[in-house]
Amino acid sequence: MRAGRVAIVDLGLGNLHSVAKAFERAGAEPELSADPDVLLRADRLVMPGQGAFKECAHALAGEIGDAVRTWISSGRPYLGICLGMQALFESSEEAPGEKGLGVFAGTVRRFPVDLRDSEGRTLKVPHIGWNQIASTHPVFEDQEWYYFVHSYYCMPADTSLIAATTDYGGPFCSAIARDNVLACQFHPEKSQHAGARVINHFLGDISWS
Repeated sequence: MRAGRVAIVDLGLGNLHSVAKAFERAGAEPELSADPDVLLRADRLVMPGQGAFKECAHALAGEIGDAVRTWISSGRPYLGICLGMQALFESSEEAPGEKGLGVFAGTVRRFPVDLRDSEGRTLKVPHIGWNQIASTHPVFEDQEWYYFVHSYYCMPADTSLIAATTDYGGPFCSAIARDNVLACQFHPEKSQHAGARVINHFLGDISWS
């Protein structure tokens, strides 16, 4: 198998089996695990998640979080999806006082309650459904549609991390890339052919920076 061993971090948040199925369709043999030793023996690490930042932060406060940091610092490929992207930053407005992994400086903000589109129409929060991205990054398709489910979005302190933006009442960061780290706010496992391309890129041998 071209990707080697793919481990999916099981934080007990969201439907991880849909992520596993998407990797199986791409030709990988993913393993769901909350065991740090299993995670560290893999060749590629995926951290998905739907739910609350507080529960995610608590799940990452111990050995699993240490394993993820060790993994990223080792230079091996990491893919974060939804909460798996937000957890890379220092904090979130969703759970004041709770700490993220702090891999990157920055925070996670909530969409404003009075969010409106360019024509003044009220936009619903959470942001649910298909939306386009703007990107010049090789992993992503510029102006392609991806599936989102979220009320919060990442604000990296270093804007050079941003690999894609999406407009929802204004532009927000919808993907980041740096060295061995790739992460997206949207769900590639729910994004049909566009999401499959992201997964295939992650499983291949390319530069993400």
